[in-house]
Amino acid sequence: VWISLISTIFLLQFGRTEVIDNTLNPDFVRKYILDYFFEEKQNLRFDLYDVDSKSPDLSKHDFLGQTFCTLGEIVGSPASRLEKPLGGIPGKKCGTIVLSAEELSNCRDSATLQFCANKLDKKDFFGKSDPFMVFYRSNEDGTFTICHKTEVVKNTLNPVWQPFTIPVRALCNGDFDRTIKVEVYDWDRDGSHDFIGDYTTSYRELARGQSQFNVYEVSVTLLSFSKCHPGSPWSTGNPSQSTSLHYMNPYQLNAYAMALKAVGEIIQDYDSDKMFPALGFGAKLPPDGRVSHEFPLNGNMENPYCNGIEGILEAYHQSLRTVQLYGPTNFAPVVNHVARYAAAVQDGSQYFVLLIITDGVISDMAQTKEAIVNAAKLPMSIIIVGVGQAEFDAMVELDGDDIRISSRGKLAERDIVQFVPFRDYMDRTGNHVLSMARLAKDVLAEIPDQFISYMKSRGIKPNPAPPPYTPPGHTHHHTQI
Repeated sequence: VWISLISTIFLLQFGRTEVIDNTLNPDFVRKYILDYFFEEKQNLRFDLYDVDSKSPDLSKHDFLGQTFCTLGEIVGSPASRLEKPLGGIPGKKCGTIVLSAEELSNCRDSATLQFCANKLDKKDFFGKSDPFMVFYRSNEDGTFTICHKTEVVKNTLNPVWQPFTIPVRALCNGDFDRTIKVEVYDWDRDGSHDFIGDYTTSYRELARGQSQFNVYEVSVTLLSFSKCHPGSPWSTGNPSQSTSLHYMNPYQLNAYAMALKAVGEIIQDYDSDKMFPALGFGAKLPPDGRVSHEFPLNGNMENPYCNGIEGILEAYHQSLRTVQLYGPTNFAPVVNHVARYAAAVQDGSQYFVLLIITDGVISDMAQTKEAIVNAAKLPMSIIIVGVGQAEFDAMVELDGDDIRISSRGKLAERDIVQFVPFRDYMDRTGNHVLSMARLAKDVLAEIPDQFISYMKSRGIKPNPAPPPYTPPGHTHHHTQI
C-alpha cells in the first residue's frame, strides 16, 4: 500500500509514501515538508493505492480511495490530527485516513551542544590521540549526510570540545526521532584519520541535556544542550435593484458575498465547530421597523449562529428579503458586541476575528474609534473589506497602519484592524477565483502577528504539545503529513 500526496492547486505531486506490504492498517512513516501559509487556502489530495508491481505508473496499480482537505483543516484540528473517510469508489466504503501535521518551528531553531570524552581508546603508538567528532544526519533512504565536524583537540584522551551551534533542521531535518550518527576519530596529518568509535542518538535524546541517556559507549558525554529561537455585518441600497451593492444577481455572487466567501473559507478551518454568529447593521427590522445596528442575519435573537460560510450566505440572502436597509451606518455596536465575547475569555483559549463588509459610509466614527481602542486590549482582530466605489478615507484611518488609531488621547495598545478595498482585487479578465484568493491573503496576512502580539503581551504560553497519536496495536508513531 502507498499514499500519493498531491497539492490540488497546481496538481503538483509532492511525493509518495513508502510501500507497506500485506496490511489493511498501514502506518506510514515518510513525512512531507510543506510551506504553510495561514492566509492562503492550500488544497491537498491524498490517493491510496495497492501496489501490484514495481511500475511507477499509477494506472498499473489498484486505486483504493482518496480524500481532499486543506492544510489549514489539518493544522486547525485538535492536536493537528484530522481523521477523514476515504472515498472515490462508488458504493464502496474505502476506510479512513489519519493525517497529522507538526510545525517545524525547529526550522528556525538552533541548538548549542558541547561534548567531552573520557579515557578514549589510544590509537597512537607514541603520545596521546588528537580526537575530533563527526556528526551525520540520516536521510529517508537510509543514507547519512555529514552535518558537523568538531575541532581537533590535540594530545589528549580526555578531550573537551568547544560548544557549537547548529540549526536543528541541519541535525535532523525537523524529525526529533531521526537517527543522528556520531563518529570519533584520531586526527592524522596525512588525512588517514584513525577510527576510535561511533554511536547513534537523536535530537529528542540530546534535548534531555546532560543525563545518563547522553553518555555513550565510546566514552563520549554530552556536557550541555540549549535551544534558541531567532525570535459579518453589512450595509446599502435596495437589493432588488441592479445598482445596489447588495443586488441579488441569480448568476453571480455580489461583492459582499464574494468577500465573505473568500475570507471565510480560509479562516473557518481554524474554528472547531464551524458555527459563526453573523450580524447585520443599518436596517429597519420587522415587524415594527425599528433601526438596528446589531441584528442577527438569521433572524434568531437567541441564536445568531450560522452553520459554516454557506450558512452565513444563506442567512444573508434571507435577511435581504426580510429587512429594509436603512441609514445611518454605525460600526461601534458590532465591534462592542464581539468585544463583549472576547472580554469574557482572556486566558488565551480563544481568539476572535470580526469580518466587517461595508460600503465605507460610517456615521459613528468617534464611537467606533473608541470601541477599537478598547478592543485592542482583547483577544480579537478586525478585518474590514470595503465594497463599492466610495472614498474609504475613514476605513484607512481605522486600519492604523500609518498612524496608530487613538481615542480621547489614548493610543490603541495593538494594531488590530486590517482594511482592504474590494475593487482593488477585481481581476480585469473577470477571473474572480484568483482575485478573491489575493484579497483573502492580504486581509489575513496580519492576523498571525496580531494573535501572537496579544498572547505575548499577556505572557500566555502555548500549551505543551499533546502526545503523538498512537494507532491501536502500535507502540510508536510520528508524522508530519
